[in-house]
Amino acid sequence: MTTQSGQRRAPKAAKTSSVFKKVVMAVSGIILVLYLIAHMIGNLKAFSGREDFNHYSEWLRTIGNPALPGATVLWIIRIVLLAAVLAHIWAAVSLWRQAKRARPQGYVTRKAVAQSYASRTMRWGGVIIAAFVIWHLLDLTFGAVNSEGHDGSPYDRLLASFQNPVSTIFYAIAVILLGMHLRHGVWSATQTLGQSNRRREVTVNYAATAFATVLTLGFLLTPFSVLFGLID
Repeated sequence: MTTQSGQRRAPKAAKTSSVFKKVVMAVSGIILVLYLIAHMIGNLKAFSGREDFNHYSEWLRTIGNPALPGATVLWIIRIVLLAAVLAHIWAAVSLWRQAKRARPQGYVTRKAVAQSYASRTMRWGGVIIAAFVIWHLLDLTFGAVNSEGHDGSPYDRLLASFQNPVSTIFYAIAVILLGMHLRHGVWSATQTLGQSNRRREVTVNYAATAFATVLTLGFLLTPFSVLFGLID
């Protein structure tokens, strides 16, 4: 009797665990999306010129002054973002492994064939995006791989990075993958959080695509403007 009861509870426990992980992925994804929106808006300040862009960068490092010393608020934001990234990766990997254990032998179904390209490449796209983020921080935040170095102003590092065609193309590829990741992620989050149903699926899909497209174009505007001399 005990064994049968345990066997009955196992699927329910697995389902509860799966739902929790999807909620973690959705909530952490929302935090990251909000950051991306703010980051895109900040990047567009490059069109205002050197002084305004550098002033914006300095403001980021001194938010909360003088009530809070130095870059306290900025570090709090960084810690929250890091926690969101780690939670997002944990949930994604855990759900993938859980699904793989449930289907140890791969098989082809109509549903798998019908999956979007973004859905099928979410895992590898996430790896590429993670590698890009590390390079991006070393390039523009810390100046470790930037020709202007750490002592160069944020605006000078921006120009030095995106005047290089190879750097700009790498950035563009990562941003496009991010856009695809976002489109599928936004759609999945609405499913997980119960904000979509069959009647609203088409609308949600269009909204997710439009949002991802706007964000992608917003991020690409600055680097290509630098590359083609519109920002100098």
